[in-house]
Amino acid sequence: MIKSSVTLSRIIKINILLAGVLLVVVLVSLLLGTAKIGIIESLREILCGWQEGFTGLTPVEKTIIFSIRLPRIIFAGIVGAALSTAGVVFQALLRNPLADPYILGISGGSAVGAIIGIVTGIGFLPFSIPGLAFLGAIITVVLVFAIGRTNPNTLLLAGVIVNAFFSSIIMFFISLSTNADLHNITFWLMGNLSFAGNSEIILTGFFLMVGFAVIYIEARSLNLIVTGEETATQLGVNVERTKIILFLAASMITGLAVSFSGIIGFVGLIIPHIMRMLFGSDHRLLLPASLLFGASFLIAADTIARTIIPYTELPVGVITAMCGAPYFIYLLRRRISRP
Repeated sequence: MIKSSVTLSRIIKINILLAGVLLVVVLVSLLLGTAKIGIIESLREILCGWQEGFTGLTPVEKTIIFSIRLPRIIFAGIVGAALSTAGVVFQALLRNPLADPYILGISGGSAVGAIIGIVTGIGFLPFSIPGLAFLGAIITVVLVFAIGRTNPNTLLLAGVIVNAFFSSIIMFFISLSTNADLHNITFWLMGNLSFAGNSEIILTGFFLMVGFAVIYIEARSLNLIVTGEETATQLGVNVERTKIILFLAASMITGLAVSFSGIIGFVGLIIPHIMRMLFGSDHRLLLPASLLFGASFLIAADTIARTIIPYTELPVGVITAMCGAPYFIYLLRRRISRP
């Protein structure tokens, strides 16, 4: 782990580097797909297409790159950034390195809301399924807080219990579903970024910016809370107020991301750990680094999901699980092996 002190200069340099990585991942993702579009022609269109009179790709090829692939890439980046940011917050506040954004049962609540929308057939209404999913996430957060307050151990236990309860409800709905509904439910439960549109991008992007700003303002307080609540209180931090603000902000961006993308596991678990090992645990650097690299990771995972099998699209959750499950086992074994 790099243990050099965090300065403004270091924060800027590392985030410029990670932004560069994100740009490269976006460009590569734009160029990859089942449609056979020349790489050189695509690059020329991306770099010079804005010039008046430039003729490069055909209208169909432009539509594929800029109206199908680009919105999906932007949306994947937003969701990855949201889940990674929330993962940093939950791991710090719950003091559990194995925590991720779904530890409070948010995934289960969102899933129940979305499945109710699918089973009842109201998916044709605008934002009906995402709206019900987000409502389920909000109800879950309120329920978990009512049970566990802000005590880390109690919140963790409450989240596990609520998730188990919602899992039983999900199994109940799946057992009663038709084949068509079952396919939609399964795809949603494993993550799906294929329906990203301008409205979804604007809404999730706006709330990600707001939520991240609220969280980052409390970055110094979060550093102090992690070292010990008594120490933080002595240094002037209103611990209970700060914890509530951070929990709610992280839950909001997680619930909104999940309500549009479905359940995408392990992003909020592995990205904060990788960034913490590389750059240290100071949240002034860890938060923006996780946001940028989380965006890059999910864009790359979604690109693999839609291209690894020709003319067949896998749920992105399959790819993140294949990457995250071995890393989760590594973290678990390392934690158990500690004296």
